[in-house]
Amino acid sequence: MAPDGGSCKEVIESRVTFSDYDMATSSADLRGSPLRKTATALSGNLGSTSMNDVHELLECPVCVNLMYPPIYQCPNGHTVCSTCKTRVHNCCPTCRNELGNIRCLALEKVAESLELPCSYQILGCHDIFPYYSKLKHEKNCRYRPYSCPYAGAECSVTGDIPFLVMHLKNDHKVDMHDGCTFNHRYVKSNPHEVENATWMLTVFNCFGRQFCLHFEAFHIGMAPVYMAFLRFMGDEDEARQFSYSLEVGGSGRKFMWQGVPRSIRDSHRKVRDSQDGLIIQRNLALYFSGGDRQELKLKVAGRIWKEQ
Repeated sequence: MAPDGGSCKEVIESRVTFSDYDMATSSADLRGSPLRKTATALSGNLGSTSMNDVHELLECPVCVNLMYPPIYQCPNGHTVCSTCKTRVHNCCPTCRNELGNIRCLALEKVAESLELPCSYQILGCHDIFPYYSKLKHEKNCRYRPYSCPYAGAECSVTGDIPFLVMHLKNDHKVDMHDGCTFNHRYVKSNPHEVENATWMLTVFNCFGRQFCLHFEAFHIGMAPVYMAFLRFMGDEDEARQFSYSLEVGGSGRKFMWQGVPRSIRDSHRKVRDSQDGLIIQRNLALYFSGGDRQELKLKVAGRIWKEQ
């Protein structure tokens, strides 16, 4: 009996020890959890909680972005954003407990009372927004960085206009020209074999601003076409202050387009797909090229002017 009794006692003591450890761990987890911190803030200490502390509470521990409803929490009070909840397979990234579908309503309520500066404050935006309006503003903030307008390859570089101008010149080796009139020749020795192509971007410095000239080959339905268009390195409201014309011709004939440059906020693919530019069918482009029409030698002339 003694050995059996001793064994039972050891098991009981072991279970008690394990239980005490669980309780201690659980208490420690709760003391350090965002839920406990939020509850402390809501109980009257919000005035002593710095904005940085509150901002930290609202940061997702996985993606480190600010969290927006629904904000989820595990049984220990650790929070995670709805996007990362799926990413971590419903497992708390802090304590590894199952997340479930428990909402952290306290933290969502705290967020409602906050007003935060725009993330692009360092770039010139000094507006303050309610927490839940901040994200919507930043998607359209006029101070947000621009994407690189280079169309020959996928480029993830972003920045302000002076930075992107230097990036285009130094990294993409783009041709830079001064002046508001231009005359470009686009050449391709085997145009019938090229279904989709993008020629080197050209940038013009005009009226103290920069304009990107694009030229590419693609299809509209089954018809092979060439398209030339201009994009403005700035926002749409500034782009509307300018107009431009493009002209192609040959053999005593002329084809002209006039329009407003699109902002580089619109990707070159978006502009191309909207067909907002000079479009010429391949057969006509080869006719303008002269010769036996087996080689593309298309001259595109253009002019940029500022509307009064």
